[in-house]
Amino acid sequence: MNAQAATILNARSVTTKNAVEFLTARRINQSLTASIEKRALLWMAERAPRWLSSDQLTLLGLGAQVAAGIFYALSRYNRYALLLVILCIALNWLGDSMDGTLARVRRQQRPRYGFYVDHMVDIFGSAALMVGLGCSGLLHWPTAIAMLIAFLILSSESYLATYTLSCFELSQGIFGPTEIRILLIVGNLAVLRSPYATLFGHRMLLFDLGGTIGAICMSVLAIVITLRHTAELYRQEPLL
Repeated sequence: MNAQAATILNARSVTTKNAVEFLTARRINQSLTASIEKRALLWMAERAPRWLSSDQLTLLGLGAQVAAGIFYALSRYNRYALLLVILCIALNWLGDSMDGTLARVRRQQRPRYGFYVDHMVDIFGSAALMVGLGCSGLLHWPTAIAMLIAFLILSSESYLATYTLSCFELSQGIFGPTEIRILLIVGNLAVLRSPYATLFGHRMLLFDLGGTIGAICMSVLAIVITLRHTAELYRQEPLL
């Protein structure tokens, strides 16, 4: 056996070994809609046409989130573009939530590939959404940036916890991605009526108010969860 062939065989051996040793993290979802959402996704996945694949659903989710950002930006010139944002949010839910369910129903799971691609798609899609919101004039750029930073910090903590604790929390408390989408849809409908809100006698942009509250909550939540997981890991790996 020549050196090149030996190298290829060794690489395949390592790949096979890694694939066997990879453990899928335990998934936890305690959000308000988790139970009904799971039943709905299973019902749809079992009846999905054979030509539909998980990768196509992932692309649908990404494309819909990018399109939502574009329509947010266009809502600066025509507020009714927010109705198209709502449609994109619904399509994003379908693609982002159903891709993994379809893979599990058809027993076509690819744990490492799916986890990596799904969450990189979330990151790029969220960035596109926040850029679109920043361009919309419905909130100020500092609010959009604060929301994106808080989301990325919370997401990073979740991914690190998945690796170190083998536990992937799809929701934080009663809130998960679906609840956030619902809040966005409600916010869009409210903005169609008026983009402003009044708090303690001060008039401000509704999305500025909601975005600020969201960024603060995500930041505080990230700090609390980080402290809790750090303490848990310290107990699991104490100094001798």
